[in-house]
Amino acid sequence: MSQAVLSPPPVRIGRLSIGALGILALALGTLQTVVDPALPLLQRELGVSSGEAALVSNAVLITGAAIAPVAGKLGDRYGGKRVLVRLMAVVSAGGLLAGLAPNLPVLLLGQVLQGAMVGALPLSFILVRKHLPAGESQLGIGLVMALFTGGSMVGTLTAGPIAEGLSWHWMFALPTIAIIVMSLVVARLLPHDPPIESEYRFDWPGVVLLSGTLLAFMLGLVRATGDEGLPPLAIGALAVVVAALATGWVAVERRAASPMVDLRMLAKPAMWHACLLTIVITTSFGMVSYLLPQLFGVPGDGYGFGASTTDIGLFLLPGAIAGAVSDSVGGLVARRFGLRIVLMVGAVVTAATMLALVSLHTAEWQLVLARALAAMAAGVATTALLTGATAAVETKDTGIATSMLVVTRVTGIALGAQIAAAILDADADSKTGLPAESAFVTGFAVAGLVAALSLLVIRITKKKGAHA
Repeated sequence: MSQAVLSPPPVRIGRLSIGALGILALALGTLQTVVDPALPLLQRELGVSSGEAALVSNAVLITGAAIAPVAGKLGDRYGGKRVLVRLMAVVSAGGLLAGLAPNLPVLLLGQVLQGAMVGALPLSFILVRKHLPAGESQLGIGLVMALFTGGSMVGTLTAGPIAEGLSWHWMFALPTIAIIVMSLVVARLLPHDPPIESEYRFDWPGVVLLSGTLLAFMLGLVRATGDEGLPPLAIGALAVVVAALATGWVAVERRAASPMVDLRMLAKPAMWHACLLTIVITTSFGMVSYLLPQLFGVPGDGYGFGASTTDIGLFLLPGAIAGAVSDSVGGLVARRFGLRIVLMVGAVVTAATMLALVSLHTAEWQLVLARALAAMAAGVATTALLTGATAAVETKDTGIATSMLVVTRVTGIALGAQIAAAILDADADSKTGLPAESAFVTGFAVAGLVAALSLLVIRITKKKGAHA
């Protein structure tokens, strides 16, 4: 009688290992958010336009959109620890490059490499699940996620003191040093987890084409709306390049045996409704997230506030807290009141807040409150859409559905920030480079209209769902 060969049980990890993963997540969250309050400072120091400054924050999102769908699969196939350590090497190289950057192109390259940090969370979750029992693994995952969220608040608060006390280079360098140290600790403490045999083939062409499409679109938008502008022929050529890359990506995804984003999922009404609403909601929020720090940083001898980077971080903190809270309760709120009600209330709150800012943007508290309301509405709505969509698909498709919505969410935020920057650049003073007050008014109005557009999308998708 033959006996089945049993694989050895996974090595159990202790509190020290969980703590190392948590502190690594804290450092990553810090590095991810130091740019937000420092964008006006970076514009002045590097002598760049609003659109070019938006690229600094969007570069991380572009890489993240490509890494997010494949990080967990890489960890399963090659081992979570092995992939995590290698990704952290890429992030560390990006952080050091940004810390040493003498100009915008080098800083952008550093930010692109830092975008690999998006893969750290799913890989950390893989390690916790493999090495802890079910009950303890949930606590471990919660701790890692909470520390990553806490890191985003630390980054928002510390960017100013570091940049003003040392230099803006150090706000990248210090979190990166912490990441390097904690990566070494994780590599030392955590046992190797065996890879899982899988026939999954990684869709590297899809990763490259999606990143190229997003980057080409945003670079084109910056060039087209900059001070020098572009002739119509060049704009047309850029549009052709973006369209060709996007078409190529769709073609690759439809034919790939294991696509990065399974576009066939969009045939399900619940998925394409969720993706459409997510892109609208996050585009509006991306505009708000970019416009408010810029307005805080405009010199106070005009219509602005002349806020320092430290002050901007403090002004943005309530919004960061509101966003973290809303992300954690979105699913519960949708279950209690219904997805459609949550989406409608979020759209109305955001649209009303933005339209109020059109005339009420003369005091700091008005902007702080607007940022918190917009973050709360967007967080609850997108999380509710995520939980609703995953509940509507089969269990085996949960990973595909969540990765598709993560990509959509990140793309919407980046798109919104770039559109807002283009509006500011289009009405900037040719001598000072500062946008006119009317540019912010236009930006708030457009953000409000985009938020209101989600009400129309909700109505249309409801009718489509009724006939599905």
